[in-house]
Amino acid sequence: MKYDLKQVLIIIVTTFIFTVLLVPIIKKISLHIGAVDKPNERRVNKVNMPNLGGLAIFSGFILGYMFFCEQTVIMNAILIGSFILIITGIIDSINSIKARYQLIAQIAAAFVVVFYGGLLLSEIDAFGLHLNFGIFAYPITIIFIVGMINVINLIDGLDGLAAGISSIYFVTIGVIAFIMNKTGGLDIVLSFIMLGSSLGFLVHNFHPAKIFMGQSGSMFLGFIISIIALLGFKNVTLTSFLVPILIMAVPILDTFFAILRRLINKQSIAKPDKQHLHHQLLKMNFSHRTTVLIIYYIDALFAFASIVYVLKDAKLGIFLYITLFIIVMWFVITTNIVVNKKRLKKKKLKK
Repeated sequence: MKYDLKQVLIIIVTTFIFTVLLVPIIKKISLHIGAVDKPNERRVNKVNMPNLGGLAIFSGFILGYMFFCEQTVIMNAILIGSFILIITGIIDSINSIKARYQLIAQIAAAFVVVFYGGLLLSEIDAFGLHLNFGIFAYPITIIFIVGMINVINLIDGLDGLAAGISSIYFVTIGVIAFIMNKTGGLDIVLSFIMLGSSLGFLVHNFHPAKIFMGQSGSMFLGFIISIIALLGFKNVTLTSFLVPILIMAVPILDTFFAILRRLINKQSIAKPDKQHLHHQLLKMNFSHRTTVLIIYYIDALFAFASIVYVLKDAKLGIFLYITLFIIVMWFVITTNIVVNKKRLKKKKLKK
């Protein structure tokens, strides 16, 4: 079933209004059961903040599923995987659990989608090359899903950041599908459902936030983003698997730099720090709100390049991608996002 503009708006508005109205209830529940984010040296919040907001996003998704999706094996797998992550996130919000146990839950959710849902990244076309993964499609797909979950998890450091970036992703996929007249796939329906749910949450989460999404929200959003990417490539909504990855270029690059930074400093890649992209902008004396808007803007430019690449001119799209990557790399070189320049200078002076 293909959706027209009126139907698309109904999906978005329905999930948006439901989530907006549900968040205050979730906030009260979160405070009642002690699911709060307490201030510490790594947090930007100064007071205890309810952090079960992901439950509201997930509830909006469930409402959208009941009204607008068909019951299929892949949809069942998505629901089961989502439940695993949401339950893990809720437990973590009440009583913090170790990263390795969260990773086990993420892998379990990916396993359900791959082995029960049958959703596989079996082949890709990139830079004129066709790659068939064969038996390696299974671990590659699982790694991709788990990786995307953690990409959103790591970018969720400021009010409205993860929800806003996710919303840009969902709307970009929707715009591409709508212009290409390919609005009948599950990937597109999920994009519109999630757009309404994410924006509904963002009403309460944009700075100054009244509630955080917590691990339940960041893991769930990353999971759904990975599913939409896989479905979009499978349904040929997206001409290349690189397109959804490049739409998410900002959080993916931030995650890559975080891993590189920790390896250079001989730290565990799971160890949290305050050197992410948003932290670098805050150190440049941008306000909390302005920092988030700058990252929105950069991410929107990558999304625009993706739309140009798919719908208008692939060469122009590639040019825009390269230009944006050069700008990002300039920012990396001039900040401490990978290497702490002050610490490096002190080491040289000692020598």
